[in-house]
Amino acid sequence: MTIGSIRIEERDRRALLLLGLAAIAALIIRYGVYGESAPAMVAAPDSAAVAEKRLQNMRRIAAGVPAREEALKEAGRVLAESEKGLIQGATGAQAQARMLQTVRALGKTEGIDVRGAEIGEVKAFGEDYGTVLLAVSFECRIEQLVNFLAALSREPVAISTNDIRINLANPKEKTVNVRLGLAGLVSKQLAPVKKGASSF
Repeated sequence: MTIGSIRIEERDRRALLLLGLAAIAALIIRYGVYGESAPAMVAAPDSAAVAEKRLQNMRRIAAGVPAREEALKEAGRVLAESEKGLIQGATGAQAQARMLQTVRALGKTEGIDVRGAEIGEVKAFGEDYGTVLLAVSFECRIEQLVNFLAALSREPVAISTNDIRINLANPKEKTVNVRLGLAGLVSKQLAPVKKGASSF
């Protein structure tokens, strides 16, 4: 019996030892291994708030997309309408000839004989366009010149003056000699890649 009771005590000791080790292991697992993951569950409401803000931002951006697309289409329409004023021609020389033809036709409507055309160079204008340069000479009265310049500004083709020189021609007739420098807008393809100032 004594021998049997010693064995029971040893079994009890072993069982208590195993139970203690299991309890320590459970505590280590509970607070050591999984202890750090507990705050992540507390932060979940914050993550939901952040996700909701992101969703609201995405909805706001998505709501603005149709308006931006419409603005882009409108800008494209305006650009296409503006580019109708470009002087047409397969080459820079053809564009200059067309510009000279337009200027002479406008001069005729005002009773001005446009003559003495000087052809300038074709050069780049910004990144998307080119300019063709032309200088013309004529004699007219001051009111004819004013009317001619007004008609030129109303012309749908993109032509502008870049130089004007006026000298007295005939005091009795009240006429002046005019040398007018003109620039016309063309597509970039007609302008050679060239740097430097133009000369007439």
